[in-house]
Amino acid sequence: MKHLKASLWLLLLLVGMSVQSRAQQISSPKTHFGFEIGDDYQLANFEQTEKYFKKLSEQSDRVIYQPIGKTEEGREQCMLIISSPENLKDLEKYKQISSQLARAEITEQEARNLSKEGKSVVWIDGGLHSTEVVGMHQLIQTAYLLASATDAETEHILQNSIILLVHANPDGQDLVSNWYMREKEATKRSTSLVPVLYQKYAGHDNNRDFFMLNLKESQNMARQLFVEWVPQIMYNHHQTAPAGAVVAGAPYRDPFNYVFDPLLMSGIDALGAAMSSRLNAENKPGYTAKGGSVFSTWYNGGLRTTTYFHNMIGLLTEIIGNPTPYDIPLVPSRLIPSSNTQNPVLPQRWHFRQSIDYSISLNYAVLGYAARYRDEVLYNIYRMGRNSIEKGNKDTWSLSPSKVAIVEQAVQNARKANPNERFPDANLVNKLYEDKALRDPRAYVIPANQADFNTAVKFLNALIGNGIEVMKATADFTAAGKSYPEGSYIVKTNQAFRPHILDMFEPQDHPDDFEYPGGPPIPPYDAAGWTLAYIMNVKFDRFLDDISGPFQKLPIGEQIILEKNASAKSKFLSLPAANNDSYQIVNSLLNNKQKVWRDQDNGNFYIANTNNLSLNIPSTAVNAIPKSAKALKALRIALWDSYGGSMPSGWIRFLMEQFDYNATVVFPPDIDKGNLNDKFDVIILPGGSIPRLQSGAGLGYGPNFNNAAPENIPSPYRERWGRLTAEKSIPVLRDFMEKGGTIVSIGNSFDIAKHFNLGITDALVDADNKPLRREDFYTPGSVLQAKVATNLPDTWGYDEDIDVYYSNSALFKINDQQIKPLIWFDSDQVLKSGWSWGEKYLKDAVLAFDAKIGKGKLVCFGNDITFRAQTHGTFKFLFNQLY
Repeated sequence: MKHLKASLWLLLLLVGMSVQSRAQQISSPKTHFGFEIGDDYQLANFEQTEKYFKKLSEQSDRVIYQPIGKTEEGREQCMLIISSPENLKDLEKYKQISSQLARAEITEQEARNLSKEGKSVVWIDGGLHSTEVVGMHQLIQTAYLLASATDAETEHILQNSIILLVHANPDGQDLVSNWYMREKEATKRSTSLVPVLYQKYAGHDNNRDFFMLNLKESQNMARQLFVEWVPQIMYNHHQTAPAGAVVAGAPYRDPFNYVFDPLLMSGIDALGAAMSSRLNAENKPGYTAKGGSVFSTWYNGGLRTTTYFHNMIGLLTEIIGNPTPYDIPLVPSRLIPSSNTQNPVLPQRWHFRQSIDYSISLNYAVLGYAARYRDEVLYNIYRMGRNSIEKGNKDTWSLSPSKVAIVEQAVQNARKANPNERFPDANLVNKLYEDKALRDPRAYVIPANQADFNTAVKFLNALIGNGIEVMKATADFTAAGKSYPEGSYIVKTNQAFRPHILDMFEPQDHPDDFEYPGGPPIPPYDAAGWTLAYIMNVKFDRFLDDISGPFQKLPIGEQIILEKNASAKSKFLSLPAANNDSYQIVNSLLNNKQKVWRDQDNGNFYIANTNNLSLNIPSTAVNAIPKSAKALKALRIALWDSYGGSMPSGWIRFLMEQFDYNATVVFPPDIDKGNLNDKFDVIILPGGSIPRLQSGAGLGYGPNFNNAAPENIPSPYRERWGRLTAEKSIPVLRDFMEKGGTIVSIGNSFDIAKHFNLGITDALVDADNKPLRREDFYTPGSVLQAKVATNLPDTWGYDEDIDVYYSNSALFKINDQQIKPLIWFDSDQVLKSGWSWGEKYLKDAVLAFDAKIGKGKLVCFGNDITFRAQTHGTFKFLFNQLY
């Protein structure tokens, strides 16, 4: 027995030494970076972080470093795959199980078996918004702990889960961290006044791109989320929390989107409970949820929120914290415990380390839940997917406010007809929902013969990037008596990701949401309506019954590439003005010094058919250019931007590059120098560029912004400092137009028209000419149907009806016959998707106009026609101004 005990003791000692040795081989953050993650006044940049992640992969058998694509600035975006060594050896097996369960095309018994066999897959990201520095640094600390820790909880997580740690924005981390650390004196360091957007084009809007997938980083992450791995849980780290709280998280406030499976919402609630409970158990106060913050689950398009439409439990936390210590303010109302904030935090000095510690606790709460309930989270994503497939295979009536309004009206009618009955017929609702016209669609057809099929394909590619299965017609076919040509595309709703399909084709039915009856509306966290097929002007047909035909399924995740077809032999080709991609081809030719003509009757383009060109857009062979066509020249385009970067300007810059326009970015000091006609023909003024007017006086952008730039801002950024002013800039811009220049004003830069005292007035005013209160009129980000003045150079390529994205945008009344209305609302029933309170005020209001000023002109759009580079349907309104 003595020998046996001695042998066991020696074995335990050797195992312990082995574990200790393995832990010692993993480089700590302090060893690598020279400081602890969470130390005050210290940030790591991307170059250092990338090397550390690669080092962890080399040192630990728990970590795989995997590149997932390039960023917009050319850096390598990476994902760390972390699990037990045994799981990593069978990684493809567990990846396939995760995908199979999410797509739900297997039987119930197969799903049960795979749920027991598989490992929960959890996504945790950081750094998407780069000035929110906690997110990226908690990712570094989490990677280290999962790679090195030997405690029972970590071991259990690694054995039962596969963790995907994803760097969401490498470019931004380098920019912000290097900016912060450039000051040698620690107390002078700051993440404020970063000179450019922390994502090349989008800045903060990089978290609004995930149903569109314009940006490379979005595409990289969407592929892992919706095509490759399809995790059951994803956790998106952000900051900051509301004043007086430490962190805001799940569960979130209403409304949630009505296309969600109820299992999704209960799953979010369960994870939120796990997160808040862990903090409470560790005596970490300050977690707020539900009505304690503004965050909801309504919007599609965020990194977190798009996952909901794929049956994933998406988690968001917004936490306080900065390497520069600061004080939690006193907010008396938050000191009272409630279901929103169970454990209030007291005002105190707050350090970066505390935010990192909170984040690690929250990560471990999520990972612990995923490991403990592994088979449940695996099965539940299958169940949600299966529910979607079953709904898409049968007659389904979805509940939403407009449907409930129909029921309420029917109940009222029944009570009027039978006033002596206390309750109307219990079958009333069932009879109503047997109305065939109120069913959800089972399929959509996108015809190949629509005017702008190229844009329709871009829409389809956005769906494909989100993991949606698309079918292509290999021959002509007929459905419900209508004929469709070969090459048309079909999207059926009997798919696991049915919620996302419905959300991209169908209108969002946002409820009336007020602080109290008769009170002001509660703003949605982002948009109220965004139906992508509408704002991209994609033509499609809805089918309430299943359709069949010569349909071929496209590979999941594989983008459609339109083939180039050799044109017929002719001297010239005509390109349609209705097709957005015609403008890209024209610009490419003009940039190469080739001739292009434009028909002054309809806006169509004419190009020389050199060597029988091959194009991927429709063209018409012609042997002569009509007399109504004039030669085009590439105009000199200026695009306003500002110090720190403007998101509207960034998105337009993205469009200019995508469509081969040559635009020069100019800053307020460049404009104020004058003599603009010597350099430019067109100036684009996105939202936020023009000083607002109040009571007829110039109103600045904030205190002291037009003072001299701070001394610690280096060139060339120093020369960008400043804003356009009523006193100096407006006369320069007027002089530019007087001498023949064109200015295109977009969004809230419409005040330029007021500075010029043009014959317009605000349409959104009451009988006393005062701006309407929110209680009277409120239309947050929604899709409305408008009328277009056709056959004008401004509107070439358009029919008389157009869907526009509108967000409490400026509307005008025109009092000068020389000013031409371009877009307007002709009805008080124009809402197509979203929410519009006080819709009657929209009737007869003008959304865009063209005004002559001297030899030039001002073209003013009250709404953002280029919004987030998503509104393809209104791009041509801008493009038409650039020739």
